[in-house]
Amino acid sequence: MTVPDTARPWTTELGSRMREHFFLKAVGTTVWVWVFFIGYFHMLRHPAYPVTVMPLTWLDHQVAFEPAALVPYLSLWLYVGIAPGLQRGFRPLLVYGLWAAALCAVGLGIFHFWPTQIPPMPVDPTAPGFALLQGIDAAGNACPSMHVAISAFTVLWVEHLLRRAGAPAWLRLANVAWFLAIAWSTLAVKQHVALDVLAGAALGGVFAAASLRWRPAERPGPVAAPRTAIMSRQ
Repeated sequence: MTVPDTARPWTTELGSRMREHFFLKAVGTTVWVWVFFIGYFHMLRHPAYPVTVMPLTWLDHQVAFEPAALVPYLSLWLYVGIAPGLQRGFRPLLVYGLWAAALCAVGLGIFHFWPTQIPPMPVDPTAPGFALLQGIDAAGNACPSMHVAISAFTVLWVEHLLRRAGAPAWLRLANVAWFLAIAWSTLAVKQHVALDVLAGAALGGVFAAASLRWRPAERPGPVAAPRTAIMSRQ
């Protein structure tokens, strides 16, 4: 069981973490996503080897196309900013970024040596946003799903940081629910098949476990003075 590293209220602790290096975190996350997309779309449009079509499984036939799933699908780009946003200290933030970059580099390496795509899927192109989505993010670079890999990496890190901040169980459950919604959405918008999702979850989980094991120690948070001590000084 992780003991919170501060006696301050969890809301105060989370707010303090989010304010620390705020602009560096915002700019760094934006640049990281931008660089990843450069490599992602280059490999999507110029595969180096013959492209493998991913097979469908029983689960793929159970998950129907759902236009509303586009909302959690796109919410990933908000979700990925939470873990870096809650880091305390420059060094832990830098190391977190390096682990996230390594995760993306491995994913892009897999796409280079083993290009994959999903088979034709039943999608309504007239649903709002789907013509644009399919025009930008084609059916390639399928396995592992980097959407799920980055989400799995994020959910485990956010859980760790919420526990350190002493956040309540409902907030930690909301974090898990957000991850599950993103994972489900990749199937419901028909951008991935179940095997892509499983491979992405495994990849993100491995990198999350490694990065949580090998990381610099985070400096302790401020500890609130006992109320009796405060009263004695008045």
